[in-house]
Amino acid sequence: QVQLVESGGGLVQAGGSLRLSCAASGRTLGRYAMGWFRQAPGKEREFVAGITWSGGSTYYGDSVKGRFTISRDNAKNTVYLQMNSLKPEDTAVYYCAADPIAVVEPVDYWGQGTQVTVSS
Repeated sequence: QVQLVESGGGLVQAGGSLRLSCAASGRTLGRYAMGWFRQAPGKEREFVAGITWSGGSTYYGDSVKGRFTISRDNAKNTVYLQMNSLKPEDTAVYYCAADPIAVVEPVDYWGQGTQVTVSS
């Protein structure tokens, strides 16, 4: 079992930045692909960013390319999402995800989510 706990969410003005963290426990993250998804009220869950277990490859949803950066520190069992140039449409609950193969739904493990609110 892998337990994922997100942190770093909050309220920020448009154009600002936030850094989300996802700390894992239970098993080392070193062999898991990791990613972030988000869900806004009344909308379906959306893929945001993913990173391979080695950190050698990253990929992003079209709406966040060029603004968000995913990274990981396997020694700390932590994955990060640096969010810059935030827009009101980025407002959502952000979920960390882990999977032994790829962060493509269905994913094996989910965090509980952290709220990000971007004011205009």
